[in-house]
Amino acid sequence: MNRKNFKRIMRGCIIFFTIGFLITGCKDKSGKLTDTVKSGTIHISVDESFKPVMAEQIRVFEQSFPAAHIIAEYKTEADCFKDLYNDTLNRMVIVTRGLRNEEDVYFLDTLKYRPRWNNIANDAITLIVNSKSNDTVFTLERLKSQLSGQINRDQKIVFDGLNATSTVRFAMDSILKGQKFDTTVVQAVKSSQAVIDYIAKTENAIGFVGISWIGNPEDSAQVNLLKKVKIAYVSCVVCDDEPFVKPMQASILTRRYPLVRGLYYILKENYNGLGTGFVNFLNQERGQLIFKRAYLGTIMDFGVRKVKINQKL
Repeated sequence: MNRKNFKRIMRGCIIFFTIGFLITGCKDKSGKLTDTVKSGTIHISVDESFKPVMAEQIRVFEQSFPAAHIIAEYKTEADCFKDLYNDTLNRMVIVTRGLRNEEDVYFLDTLKYRPRWNNIANDAITLIVNSKSNDTVFTLERLKSQLSGQINRDQKIVFDGLNATSTVRFAMDSILKGQKFDTTVVQAVKSSQAVIDYIAKTENAIGFVGISWIGNPEDSAQVNLLKKVKIAYVSCVVCDDEPFVKPMQASILTRRYPLVRGLYYILKENYNGLGTGFVNFLNQERGQLIFKRAYLGTIMDFGVRKVKINQKL
């Protein structure tokens, strides 16, 4: 058997077992459905930069529906997509983009239906510096110049990985716009928490993390972190009154803060199973309120009102 035929047979086996799992994996031996919008067990993969808020979403959902169990693995965005393609147990991923056209066509070809996907919230990439640092104001041009190693080469820039994370991809697409990182300036650590720990110990450094790790003043653990790091200001290109803004909820919703990205679900489910139930929860009021309390931008309109900002953030 030649290599080409072997690959074709293996691909057919994967398709067969994937479809078989989707058809029979939610039934018991008697043929009765065990996977409903409020019950069952599913595996999902979540972009690690959203771990705090998604762990809270799962906790509240499971408390609301005790027969439902969502087993989440937190990993890089690239690894989430690998699971979506290759792991027959994986039902859903939570990532920072939807399916591209070629991906949509691939799944239609292999699964015989299109996975559902949509935006469920909006997140901000947050710049953090050491609590002792006075360097707390950044323009997009300065960030581009530093990431490419043109200026301030003695100031380290720290990401939650160099190749596979959504935060890195966002910086490459939205800040560098085609230029490359200077890897003698930009360095990687293993997770968002590791970024925060590094900045807390290093006075002359900048860290990039998602807002849900550091931006919630109602979370005592995050408030304690803000004794060790500061959230920086970034230039607002659409503002008349404020040249620099922080990633607060209002500035995310109005896009005054420039480093905003979407949060999306992609669901491999062609019936109303537990994945559908969890997506409904995320889209409806309770799930949206959890995003709101985590200081992400919601897709549900709760209204933006003027408040007194906590200057400690």
